[in-house]
Amino acid sequence: MTDEGGSARAGWHVPVLLIALGAVPMVAGALRLTELTLGAQVMPDNPRVHTAALPLVLHIVSVMAYTLLGAFQFAPGLRRRRPGRHRAAGRLLVPCGLLAALSGIWLALFSAGGAHDGPLLAAFRLGFGSIMALSLLLGLAAILRRDVARHRAWMIRGYAIGLGAGTQALVIALWYLVTAPAGLGAPGETALALLHAAAWTINLAVAERIVRAARRGRTRARVAA
Repeated sequence: MTDEGGSARAGWHVPVLLIALGAVPMVAGALRLTELTLGAQVMPDNPRVHTAALPLVLHIVSVMAYTLLGAFQFAPGLRRRRPGRHRAAGRLLVPCGLLAALSGIWLALFSAGGAHDGPLLAAFRLGFGSIMALSLLLGLAAILRRDVARHRAWMIRGYAIGLGAGTQALVIALWYLVTAPAGLGAPGETALALLHAAAWTINLAVAERIVRAARRGRTRARVAA
């Protein structure tokens, strides 16, 4: 009984770490929602607040829900002991993820961003947002076929892209730490786009490593059987 309780507690470290990674963009999103609600500026100015408030709100809310719901899907104890809750959360997770991806694509295509947003960053947002939406749809199609392994693989990839904003905060913070001694200051338009793309790529690389490790584990289990 004690061992099971310890294993269950140990299994929660992954959701906690994922939520911690998404904490900065979630706090920023909450502050932006507060700004939109109260009408008082609490964040750096962004043209989307004035020109695309509804898509921006939908994006913020769906990303926050997707980050939190998705993190708990990585708790192995929840999947094993509460499969019904895992499935129920998944039914909410897919619409939230699709709304996050599609609203992000809409904002990239049809609204002006910050001062350093440019066509390259918009192209990256369009590309990675499309991959995220496709991953979620492929994950949904896989589970409808009862192909659990492919379902998990595609959902992991989709979540990795959705959590990109958290990694972007870390990558951009690292930029400042490295460039501050040289007095380079904030990244320019191209550098900012490449930093965002690097963060998404890092997340996808980690996701692929997890997917391949799981695949090797299943192969070894079949051989041993």
